Amino acid sequence: MSLKSRIVGAASALALAASVTASAEPLKIGALVPLTGDLQSYGEPSLNGIQLAAEEINAAGGVLGEDMEVKAGDTQTRPQAGVDAAQKLANIEGVSAFVGALSSGVTIPVAQSVSKPEKVPQISGASTSPVITTLDDGDFLFRTVPSDAFQGVALAEVTSEAGYGATGVIYINNDYGKGLADSFKEAFEAQGGEVTSMVAYEQGQPAYRGELQQAAKGDADALVLVGYPQNGQTILRQSLEGGYFNKFVFTDGMKAPELVENLGAQAVEGAVGTAPQAREDSPGAQHFTASYEESFGQLPPKPFMDTAYDAVYVLALAAQKAGSVDSVAIRDNLRDVANPPGEQVGPGEFAKALELLEQGEDIDYQGASGSVNFDDNGDVPGTFAHWAFEGGEIVTKKVFEPSS
Repeated sequence: MSLKSRIVGAASALALAASVTASAEPLKIGALVPLTGDLQSYGEPSLNGIQLAAEEINAAGGVLGEDMEVKAGDTQTRPQAGVDAAQKLANIEGVSAFVGALSSGVTIPVAQSVSKPEKVPQISGASTSPVITTLDDGDFLFRTVPSDAFQGVALAEVTSEAGYGATGVIYINNDYGKGLADSFKEAFEAQGGEVTSMVAYEQGQPAYRGELQQAAKGDADALVLVGYPQNGQTILRQSLEGGYFNKFVFTDGMKAPELVENLGAQAVEGAVGTAPQAREDSPGAQHFTASYEESFGQLPPKPFMDTAYDAVYVLALAAQKAGSVDSVAIRDNLRDVANPPGEQVGPGEFAKALELLEQGEDIDYQGASGSVNFDDNGDVPGTFAHWAFEGGEIVTKKVFEPSS
Protein backbone atom coordinates (compact mmCIF):
# COMPACT_ATOMS: atom_id res chain seq x y z
CA MET A 1 0.00 0.00 0.00
CA SER A 2 1.42 3.39 -0.95
CA LEU A 3 2.19 6.12 1.56
CA LYS A 4 -0.53 8.32 0.08
CA SER A 5 -3.24 5.66 0.28
CA ARG A 6 -2.34 4.93 3.90
CA ILE A 7 -2.52 8.59 4.91
CA VAL A 8 -5.64 9.70 3.05
CA GLY A 9 -7.98 7.59 5.18
CA ALA A 10 -11.66 8.41 5.18
CA ALA A 11 -13.23 10.48 2.44
CA SER A 12 -14.79 12.68 5.07
CA ALA A 13 -11.38 13.96 6.11
CA LEU A 14 -10.63 14.98 2.54
CA ALA A 15 -13.99 16.67 2.24
CA LEU A 16 -13.28 18.58 5.41
CA ALA A 17 -9.91 19.73 4.12
CA ALA A 18 -11.47 20.78 0.82
CA SER A 19 -14.09 22.80 2.65
CA VAL A 20 -11.45 25.02 4.24
CA THR A 21 -11.05 28.28 2.36
CA ALA A 22 -7.89 27.94 0.33
CA SER A 23 -5.13 30.44 0.93
CA ALA A 24 -4.05 32.70 -1.89
CA GLU A 25 -0.71 30.90 -1.87
CA PRO A 26 0.37 27.48 -0.64
CA LEU A 27 2.41 27.18 2.55
CA LYS A 28 6.08 27.23 1.56
CA ILE A 29 8.70 25.89 3.97
CA GLY A 30 12.40 26.65 3.52
CA ALA A 31 14.64 23.69 4.38
CA LEU A 32 18.08 24.91 5.53
CA VAL A 33 20.19 21.77 5.24
CA PRO A 34 23.90 21.03 4.70
CA LEU A 35 24.12 19.32 1.33
CA THR A 36 27.89 20.00 1.37
CA GLY A 37 30.46 20.62 4.10
CA ASP A 38 31.17 18.98 7.46
CA LEU A 39 27.57 17.88 8.11
CA GLN A 40 26.78 16.81 4.56
CA SER A 41 26.06 13.23 5.65
CA TYR A 42 23.28 14.50 7.91
CA GLY A 43 21.75 16.84 5.34
CA GLU A 44 20.07 14.36 3.01
CA PRO A 45 18.44 12.26 5.78
CA SER A 46 17.11 15.42 7.44
CA LEU A 47 15.76 16.67 4.11
CA ASN A 48 14.11 13.28 3.66
CA GLY A 49 12.37 13.74 7.01
CA ILE A 50 11.15 17.18 5.94
CA GLN A 51 9.85 15.91 2.62
CA LEU A 52 8.20 12.89 4.25
CA ALA A 53 6.20 15.15 6.57
CA ALA A 54 5.13 17.36 3.66
CA GLU A 55 4.07 14.32 1.64
CA GLU A 56 1.96 12.99 4.50
CA ILE A 57 0.36 16.39 5.11
CA ASN A 58 -0.49 16.87 1.44
CA ALA A 59 -1.93 13.37 1.22
CA ALA A 60 -4.22 14.27 4.13
CA GLY A 61 -5.61 17.37 2.45
CA GLY A 62 -2.78 19.88 2.66
CA VAL A 63 -2.66 23.14 4.59
CA LEU A 64 -5.71 25.38 4.15
CA GLY A 65 -6.74 23.18 1.24
CA GLU A 66 -3.47 23.62 -0.65
CA ASP A 67 -0.47 21.33 -1.06
CA MET A 68 2.44 22.68 0.93
CA GLU A 69 5.82 23.10 -0.77
CA VAL A 70 9.39 22.52 0.41
CA LYS A 71 12.21 24.71 -0.93
CA ALA A 72 15.73 23.59 -0.02
CA GLY A 73 18.83 25.73 0.54
CA ASP A 74 22.36 24.37 1.04
CA THR A 75 23.96 25.85 4.19
CA GLN A 76 27.32 24.18 3.39
CA THR A 77 27.72 23.89 7.22
CA ARG A 78 29.02 27.47 7.15
CA PRO A 79 27.46 30.61 8.69
CA GLN A 80 27.60 32.95 5.68
CA ALA A 81 26.37 30.29 3.27
CA GLY A 82 23.50 29.57 5.64
CA VAL A 83 22.55 33.25 5.86
CA ASP A 84 22.72 33.58 2.07
CA ALA A 85 20.50 30.52 1.60
CA ALA A 86 17.98 31.84 4.14
CA GLN A 87 17.88 35.26 2.48
CA LYS A 88 17.17 33.67 -0.88
CA LEU A 89 14.45 31.43 0.53
CA ALA A 90 12.75 34.32 2.34
CA ASN A 91 13.05 37.05 -0.28
CA ILE A 92 13.00 35.18 -3.58
CA GLU A 93 11.20 31.90 -2.88
CA GLY A 94 8.78 33.58 -0.47
CA VAL A 95 8.82 30.92 2.25
CA SER A 96 6.71 31.45 5.36
CA ALA A 97 9.03 29.54 7.72
CA PHE A 98 12.39 27.80 7.95
CA VAL A 99 13.24 24.29 9.12
CA GLY A 100 16.92 24.26 10.11
CA ALA A 101 19.73 24.85 10.15
CA LEU A 102 21.49 21.78 11.56
CA SER A 103 24.57 23.29 13.19
CA SER A 104 24.18 25.92 15.91
CA GLY A 105 26.96 27.92 14.27
CA VAL A 106 24.70 28.38 11.24
CA THR A 107 21.32 28.51 12.99
CA ILE A 108 22.27 31.42 15.26
CA PRO A 109 23.45 33.84 12.53
CA VAL A 110 20.42 32.90 10.40
CA ALA A 111 18.16 33.75 13.33
CA GLN A 112 19.87 37.07 13.97
CA SER A 113 20.37 38.16 10.35
CA VAL A 114 17.25 36.76 8.65
CA SER A 115 14.59 35.19 10.85
CA LYS A 116 14.26 38.02 13.37
CA PRO A 117 14.50 41.01 11.00
CA GLU A 118 12.37 39.36 8.29
CA LYS A 119 9.93 37.98 10.91
CA VAL A 120 10.12 34.41 9.59
CA PRO A 121 9.76 31.64 12.20
CA GLN A 122 12.65 29.18 12.26
CA ILE A 123 12.60 25.71 13.84
CA SER A 124 15.88 23.82 14.06
CA GLY A 125 15.74 20.07 14.49
CA ALA A 126 19.43 19.75 15.29
CA SER A 127 20.94 22.91 16.82
CA THR A 128 21.63 22.16 20.46
CA SER A 129 23.81 25.00 21.75
CA PRO A 130 22.71 26.37 25.15
CA VAL A 131 23.31 29.87 23.70
CA ILE A 132 20.07 29.50 21.73
CA THR A 133 17.97 29.43 24.89
CA THR A 134 18.63 33.08 25.74
CA LEU A 135 19.36 34.37 22.23
CA ASP A 136 17.72 37.68 21.32
CA ASP A 137 15.74 36.23 18.42
CA GLY A 138 12.45 38.10 18.78
CA ASP A 139 10.75 34.75 19.57
CA PHE A 140 11.25 33.63 15.97
CA LEU A 141 13.70 30.79 16.75
CA PHE A 142 12.43 27.47 18.08
CA ARG A 143 13.88 23.97 18.16
CA THR A 144 12.53 20.42 18.30
CA VAL A 145 15.74 19.03 19.80
CA PRO A 146 16.76 19.46 23.45
CA SER A 147 19.54 21.81 24.51
CA ASP A 148 23.04 20.58 25.15
CA ALA A 149 22.53 21.78 28.70
CA PHE A 150 20.77 18.40 28.98
CA GLN A 151 23.00 16.44 26.58
CA GLY A 152 26.06 17.42 28.61
CA VAL A 153 24.52 15.69 31.62
CA ALA A 154 23.60 12.65 29.54
CA LEU A 155 27.13 12.51 28.12
CA ALA A 156 28.64 12.68 31.59
CA GLU A 157 26.46 9.79 32.74
CA VAL A 158 27.39 7.63 29.73
CA THR A 159 31.09 8.44 30.20
CA SER A 160 30.93 7.39 33.85
CA GLU A 161 29.04 4.20 33.00
CA ALA A 162 31.82 3.32 30.55
CA GLY A 163 34.24 3.36 33.48
CA TYR A 164 36.15 6.49 32.55
CA GLY A 165 37.11 8.59 35.55
CA ALA A 166 39.23 11.12 33.66
CA THR A 167 38.90 12.39 30.10
CA GLY A 168 40.48 14.82 27.70
CA VAL A 169 38.09 16.85 25.54
CA ILE A 170 38.54 18.08 21.97
CA TYR A 171 35.67 20.16 20.62
CA ILE A 172 34.89 22.01 17.41
CA ASN A 173 35.34 25.74 17.91
CA ASN A 174 31.79 26.95 17.40
CA ASP A 175 28.68 27.47 19.52
CA TYR A 176 27.75 23.80 19.38
CA GLY A 177 31.18 22.50 20.33
CA LYS A 178 31.97 24.95 23.11
CA GLY A 179 28.48 24.82 24.59
CA LEU A 180 28.39 21.04 24.78
CA ALA A 181 31.99 20.72 25.97
CA ASP A 182 31.35 23.19 28.80
CA SER A 183 28.10 21.46 29.75
CA PHE A 184 29.85 18.07 29.83
CA LYS A 185 32.74 19.36 31.92
CA GLU A 186 30.42 20.86 34.53
CA ALA A 187 28.27 17.73 34.77
CA PHE A 188 31.18 15.25 34.70
CA GLU A 189 33.08 17.05 37.44
CA ALA A 190 29.90 17.31 39.51
CA GLN A 191 29.71 13.51 39.32
CA GLY A 192 33.29 13.18 40.57
CA GLY A 193 35.01 12.83 37.21
CA GLU A 194 38.06 14.77 36.04
CA VAL A 195 38.48 16.68 32.77
CA THR A 196 42.22 16.82 32.18
CA SER A 197 42.11 19.13 29.13
CA MET A 198 39.73 21.21 27.01
CA VAL A 199 41.04 21.84 23.50
CA ALA A 200 39.22 23.60 20.64
CA TYR A 201 39.83 22.69 16.99
CA GLU A 202 39.12 24.57 13.77
CA GLN A 203 37.32 23.07 10.80
CA GLY A 204 39.09 22.13 7.60
CA GLN A 205 42.63 21.55 8.89
CA PRO A 206 44.77 18.76 7.37
CA ALA A 207 46.22 17.75 10.74
CA TYR A 208 45.26 17.93 14.41
CA ARG A 209 48.32 16.48 16.09
CA GLY A 210 48.95 19.68 18.06
CA GLU A 211 45.43 19.55 19.51
CA LEU A 212 45.86 15.87 20.31
CA GLN A 213 49.15 16.53 22.09
CA GLN A 214 47.45 19.14 24.27
CA ALA A 215 44.48 16.87 24.97
CA ALA A 216 46.76 13.96 25.92
CA LYS A 217 48.43 15.92 28.72
CA GLY A 218 47.38 14.41 32.01
CA ASP A 219 46.33 10.87 32.76
CA ALA A 220 43.08 10.65 30.81
CA ASP A 221 41.29 7.33 30.29
CA ALA A 222 39.57 8.39 27.06
CA LEU A 223 39.00 11.25 24.63
CA VAL A 224 35.63 12.98 24.46
CA LEU A 225 35.29 14.26 20.90
CA VAL A 226 32.64 16.91 20.25
CA GLY A 227 32.72 17.40 16.51
CA TYR A 228 31.53 16.49 13.04
CA PRO A 229 32.45 13.46 10.91
CA GLN A 230 34.52 15.15 8.19
CA ASN A 231 37.22 16.51 10.53
CA GLY A 232 36.40 14.12 13.36
CA GLN A 233 37.66 11.13 11.43
CA THR A 234 40.96 12.92 10.81
CA ILE A 235 41.32 13.49 14.55
CA LEU A 236 40.53 9.83 15.27
CA ARG A 237 42.96 8.53 12.66
CA GLN A 238 45.80 10.72 13.89
CA SER A 239 45.00 9.88 17.51
CA LEU A 240 45.37 6.17 16.82
CA GLU A 241 48.44 6.58 14.61
CA GLY A 242 50.17 8.79 17.15
CA GLY A 243 49.19 6.72 20.18
CA TYR A 244 47.41 9.62 21.86
CA PHE A 245 44.06 7.92 22.62
CA ASN A 246 42.44 4.62 21.67
CA LYS A 247 39.24 4.95 23.69
CA PHE A 248 36.60 7.46 22.63
CA VAL A 249 33.34 9.07 23.72
CA PHE A 250 31.28 10.80 21.04
CA THR A 251 28.39 13.24 20.82
CA ASP A 252 25.48 13.39 18.37
CA GLY A 253 27.62 15.06 15.70
CA MET A 254 29.82 11.95 15.50
CA LYS A 255 27.04 9.36 15.29
CA ALA A 256 27.99 8.44 11.75
CA PRO A 257 28.41 4.99 10.13
CA GLU A 258 30.92 6.44 7.68
CA LEU A 259 33.48 6.39 10.50
CA VAL A 260 33.48 2.61 10.14
CA GLU A 261 33.62 2.83 6.35
CA ASN A 262 36.56 5.23 6.35
CA LEU A 263 38.55 4.12 9.41
CA GLY A 264 37.60 0.47 9.81
CA ALA A 265 35.44 -1.14 12.46
CA GLN A 266 38.30 -1.75 14.89
CA ALA A 267 39.21 1.94 15.04
CA VAL A 268 35.94 2.84 16.77
CA GLU A 269 35.01 -0.51 18.33
CA GLY A 270 33.66 0.06 21.84
CA ALA A 271 33.31 3.82 21.45
CA VAL A 272 30.18 5.15 23.15
CA GLY A 273 28.15 8.29 22.68
CA THR A 274 24.92 10.19 23.15
CA ALA A 275 22.35 11.72 20.81
CA PRO A 276 18.82 13.05 21.21
CA GLN A 277 16.40 10.20 20.52
CA ALA A 278 12.77 9.40 21.21
CA ARG A 279 11.74 6.29 23.06
CA GLU A 280 11.42 3.63 20.38
CA ASP A 281 8.13 2.27 21.70
CA SER A 282 6.24 5.56 21.29
CA PRO A 283 3.50 5.56 18.60
CA GLY A 284 5.01 8.62 16.94
CA ALA A 285 8.46 7.07 16.66
CA GLN A 286 7.02 3.81 15.32
CA HIS A 287 4.97 5.61 12.68
CA PHE A 288 7.96 7.69 11.58
CA THR A 289 10.24 4.66 11.30
CA ALA A 290 7.74 2.67 9.24
CA SER A 291 6.95 5.60 6.93
CA TYR A 292 10.59 6.56 6.43
CA GLU A 293 11.57 2.99 5.59
CA GLU A 294 8.67 2.67 3.14
CA SER A 295 9.62 5.88 1.36
CA PHE A 296 13.43 5.71 1.45
CA GLY A 297 14.32 2.05 1.95
CA GLN A 298 16.00 2.18 5.34
CA LEU A 299 16.30 4.40 8.39
CA PRO A 300 19.98 5.37 8.78
CA PRO A 301 21.39 5.31 12.34
CA LYS A 302 21.62 9.09 12.51
CA PRO A 303 19.84 11.75 14.54
CA PHE A 304 17.77 14.75 13.43
CA MET A 305 15.50 13.19 10.81
CA ASP A 306 12.52 12.85 13.16
CA THR A 307 13.08 16.29 14.69
CA ALA A 308 13.07 17.90 11.23
CA TYR A 309 9.90 15.97 10.40
CA ASP A 310 8.24 17.25 13.59
CA ALA A 311 9.20 20.83 12.75
CA VAL A 312 7.26 20.61 9.48
CA TYR A 313 4.20 19.17 11.23
CA VAL A 314 3.98 21.91 13.86
CA LEU A 315 4.50 24.65 11.27
CA ALA A 316 1.73 23.21 9.09
CA LEU A 317 -0.61 22.85 12.08
CA ALA A 318 0.13 26.40 13.19
CA ALA A 319 -0.71 27.74 9.73
CA GLN A 320 -3.90 25.72 9.69
CA LYS A 321 -4.94 27.06 13.10
CA ALA A 322 -4.03 30.61 12.11
CA GLY A 323 -6.02 30.30 8.88
CA SER A 324 -3.11 31.96 7.12
CA VAL A 325 0.36 31.38 5.69
CA ASP A 326 1.48 34.72 7.13
CA SER A 327 4.78 34.09 8.90
CA VAL A 328 3.98 36.05 12.06
CA ALA A 329 0.57 34.38 12.36
CA ILE A 330 2.27 30.98 12.09
CA ARG A 331 4.76 31.93 14.82
CA ASP A 332 1.95 33.12 17.08
CA ASN A 333 0.17 29.74 16.85
CA LEU A 334 3.14 27.36 17.28
CA ARG A 335 2.75 26.88 21.02
CA ASP A 336 -1.03 26.53 20.66
CA VAL A 337 -0.75 23.43 18.48
CA ALA A 338 2.31 21.85 20.14
CA ASN A 339 1.60 22.32 23.86
CA PRO A 340 -1.12 21.19 26.29
CA PRO A 341 -4.01 21.52 26.75
CA GLY A 342 -5.68 19.84 23.82
CA GLU A 343 -6.39 16.48 22.29
CA GLN A 344 -3.20 14.72 21.37
CA VAL A 345 -2.43 14.16 17.70
CA GLY A 346 0.69 12.60 16.30
CA PRO A 347 2.62 11.79 13.15
CA GLY A 348 0.35 10.60 10.36
CA GLU A 349 -2.72 12.14 11.99
CA PHE A 350 -2.95 15.41 10.10
CA ALA A 351 -6.49 14.68 8.90
CA LYS A 352 -7.57 14.14 12.49
CA ALA A 353 -5.93 17.41 13.50
CA LEU A 354 -7.75 19.23 10.67
CA GLU A 355 -11.08 17.95 11.91
CA LEU A 356 -10.38 18.96 15.51
CA LEU A 357 -9.28 22.44 14.49
CA GLU A 358 -12.35 22.84 12.27
CA GLN A 359 -14.48 22.01 15.31
CA GLY A 360 -12.68 24.66 17.35
CA GLU A 361 -10.91 22.10 19.53
CA ASP A 362 -7.41 22.52 20.97
CA ILE A 363 -4.72 20.09 19.80
CA ASP A 364 -1.42 18.98 21.32
CA TYR A 365 1.04 17.54 18.79
CA GLN A 366 3.11 14.66 20.16
CA GLY A 367 6.03 14.16 17.83
CA ALA A 368 8.05 11.38 16.28
CA SER A 369 10.95 12.68 18.37
CA GLY A 370 8.92 12.94 21.58
CA SER A 371 7.35 15.93 23.26
CA VAL A 372 7.32 19.16 21.26
CA ASN A 373 6.16 21.35 24.13
CA PHE A 374 7.81 24.71 23.41
CA ASP A 375 8.68 26.72 26.51
CA ASP A 376 8.99 30.52 26.62
CA ASN A 377 12.41 30.28 24.95
CA GLY A 378 11.27 27.95 22.19
CA ASP A 379 13.05 24.98 23.79
CA VAL A 380 11.70 21.45 24.25
CA PRO A 381 12.42 18.65 26.75
CA GLY A 382 13.83 15.37 25.52
CA THR A 383 15.38 11.96 25.96
CA PHE A 384 18.77 10.72 24.78
CA ALA A 385 20.22 7.53 23.34
CA HIS A 386 23.25 5.85 24.85
CA TRP A 387 24.72 4.34 21.69
CA ALA A 388 27.90 2.46 20.84
CA PHE A 389 29.95 1.08 17.96
CA GLU A 390 29.80 -2.72 18.16
CA GLY A 391 30.96 -5.08 15.42
CA GLY A 392 31.04 -2.28 12.87
CA GLU A 393 27.48 -1.21 13.62
CA ILE A 394 25.91 1.61 15.63
CA VAL A 395 23.66 0.10 18.29
CA THR A 396 21.36 1.79 20.78
CA LYS A 397 22.05 0.57 24.30
CA LYS A 398 19.19 2.47 25.94
CA VAL A 399 17.11 5.63 25.68
CA PHE A 400 16.99 7.65 28.86
CA GLU A 401 16.25 11.02 30.44
CA PRO A 402 19.27 12.65 32.14
CA SER A 403 19.10 12.69 35.92
CA SER A 404 19.18 16.48 36.16
